[in-house]
Amino acid sequence: MKKENKTILHLFLITGVIFTLIPFLWMFLTSVKSLGESIQVPPIILPEKFKWENYKNIINLMPFGNFYYNTVLYTFFRTVGQIIFCSMAAYAFARIEFPFRNTIFLILLAILMIPGQIFLLPQYIIIQKMGLLNTLTGLLLPGLFSSFGTFLMRQFFMTLPKELEEAAIIDGCNHFQIYYKIMLPLVKPGLVALIIITALASWNQLMWPLIVNTSTDKMTLSAGLASLAGQHGTDYPLAMAGAILGVLPMIIMFIIFQKKFIEGMASTGIK
Repeated sequence: MKKENKTILHLFLITGVIFTLIPFLWMFLTSVKSLGESIQVPPIILPEKFKWENYKNIINLMPFGNFYYNTVLYTFFRTVGQIIFCSMAAYAFARIEFPFRNTIFLILLAILMIPGQIFLLPQYIIIQKMGLLNTLTGLLLPGLFSSFGTFLMRQFFMTLPKELEEAAIIDGCNHFQIYYKIMLPLVKPGLVALIIITALASWNQLMWPLIVNTSTDKMTLSAGLASLAGQHGTDYPLAMAGAILGVLPMIIMFIIFQKKFIEGMASTGIK
């Protein structure tokens, strides 16, 4: 690539990064404004005085410790569940011959074409009949399996040569041993991609946690922050301070694991 083209490309990418960061910067600046400054027209960019006490106020106002605890548990167990169940189902669809395999997989793919909101009512009724409303178990159960995760992992398993299975069968391995000891280590990029997608989706999930749990001590961060509008009107600085605290763990995690994030997402496109 020519030097001029590289310069244009870098300028284009830098511009994209700036536009991406503007909402986060505005959210931060709003979180340290007074209520009057946050609703002033025309809007002001920098506050007259940085009100760092907004962060202290939001922590005192809401049980952020419980919110973080519930969100971490929800994200962890949902991610682990999808790694286990989606990878096992994907291996079966990709490598094991059984009756109606393709038909069942097409039905699974058809689920991806249905808006997720349609499943909220049936899932709620099932959880209610199981007596799991306002529990972390009821929050977790519907998200332990994913059609998309199964499809994603199946694509990775299908790229592996059949000779690996044949050699393992000759050595006396059963299907579970082939899956666990041979195939799974070879699809680590797919597992990383699934972990990233599931963890981000779980951390930001709003609809299901908001519906299944009404008790404050069982709420996740997203549901707890959503309740700010109803309880405290239009106090935008407090809401933005809460949003900053909510997104901060994901930003820190990305900074620490950014290499794995990029490799995992890039590998999905390559596959």
